[in-house]
Amino acid sequence: MSTGKSVATISVGMTGASGAQYGLRLIEWLIRSDRRVYLMLSKPAQLVIAAETDLKLPGRAGDIARVLADRFGARAGQLQAFGTDEWTAPVASGSGVADAMVVCPCSMATLSSIAVGASRSLLERAADVTLKEGRKLILVPRETPLSAIHLENMLKLARLGVVMLPANPGFYSRPQNIAELIDFIVARVLDHLGVEHELAPRWGSEEGA
Repeated sequence: MSTGKSVATISVGMTGASGAQYGLRLIEWLIRSDRRVYLMLSKPAQLVIAAETDLKLPGRAGDIARVLADRFGARAGQLQAFGTDEWTAPVASGSGVADAMVVCPCSMATLSSIAVGASRSLLERAADVTLKEGRKLILVPRETPLSAIHLENMLKLARLGVVMLPANPGFYSRPQNIAELIDFIVARVLDHLGVEHELAPRWGSEEGA
């Protein structure tokens, strides 16, 4: 079940914030839902993935795409990964921008760069292009506590139409394991992308009640 307009191609950025499982589960569900995925991983993101999961990704973007495509059962060409400095990637230009973009998890450093339009990496540039082209941009920050700087950056982006979706899972469905907590957040992201899912019960539903 979804609540937003459906999209066909989604850019996914993963940064060095804790919560790599959120991003990986999102990619898995997008692949399962037959969406095309443009993936960008920061170098800190690869370190966090290695620290928080059993997944050891190679260094090259093309190899990363092959590993994740095999892991999630992607069809040929459905998942493409781009390097940090791969400025010829489609997401670097308004003419090749995806229908929507999600940064999950989103570090405070990346959020700050997006807020000021720094575009120092392909991931930051892709977010900047998404904004200027009027496409949906969803940020999933994972940080606590939040400083005034963090909050001011979030407010600035929210006023620009960016969806601020912190990784704060709900407990009304009485989750029994970590996977259900992860799915709660991924389900909310998918809702905003208009992607059908049954990852988590909704408030007021028989299961949620």
